[in-house]
Amino acid sequence: MARLIRNVVLTALAVLWLVPVYLLIVNALTPVSEYHGEPRWLPGGFALIENIVAAWNQSSLGLGMLNSLLYATCSALIAVLAAGLAGFAVVVMPVRRPTIWFWLIYLGTLLPLQIFLAPLFKAYVGAKMYDTSFGMILIYAAICVPFAFFIVRNYLTTIPPEIAEAAKLDGAGWGRLFAQIHLPLIRSSLFAAFIFQFTWVWNDLLFGITLTTSPDRRPVMAALAEINGGFVNVGPPVVLAAALLASLPTVVLFLSCQRFFVSSLKASA
Repeated sequence: MARLIRNVVLTALAVLWLVPVYLLIVNALTPVSEYHGEPRWLPGGFALIENIVAAWNQSSLGLGMLNSLLYATCSALIAVLAAGLAGFAVVVMPVRRPTIWFWLIYLGTLLPLQIFLAPLFKAYVGAKMYDTSFGMILIYAAICVPFAFFIVRNYLTTIPPEIAEAAKLDGAGWGRLFAQIHLPLIRSSLFAAFIFQFTWVWNDLLFGITLTTSPDRRPVMAALAEINGGFVNVGPPVVLAAALLASLPTVVLFLSCQRFFVSSLKASA
């Protein structure tokens, strides 16, 4: 009985979650000339390609996707590497007060990002990093480190300490211990952290519209917001088609790495 109730609840939640996705797809397929202001519940044509082309021509959507691909890939890789090193130091190396170090790093996920905007804007302007690709990668990597560290550190705690002790008895130093022993063991957690952080950077709008102004620097969500701001001229189906296109990379990434994602989360729980 309990399993039946659980399955019913999960199915209802899945259907509830899929309703907005269904509406997005159906209305993105609708030709602009046949859209009359009310959301359509049934398909009324297939104009997805035309709507995507219109969105592509009306804005810098393609350039924004390339920028987001650069920001998300580079910053997630940097954050995952930094998180792996930090997790190794806190869990495996004999550092003093590892709990304090854990909370100092993880505290970055507990603070609202809006409090960083004003000082960050002034610092970026003063350092001449405002509206630069390097500045965007730097801030995204810094913000991604705490949660990636949380995932990797939890995974490292599941590795028996006898492995490190045996390697040290064989003469392995800390660098070799990390690179040749622990790094292969935590690979799935690194994949999971990368997926999380890649998706977060790709979907970010706050820093995209705050720290960039040029179309050749703005991420995809800022370009999408530009289309949405002028939806009266292009029509809601064009905006929805652009949103559907912008969401595809993260969906493809998650589906292609789903096995690593699920296994690492189970081990980290």
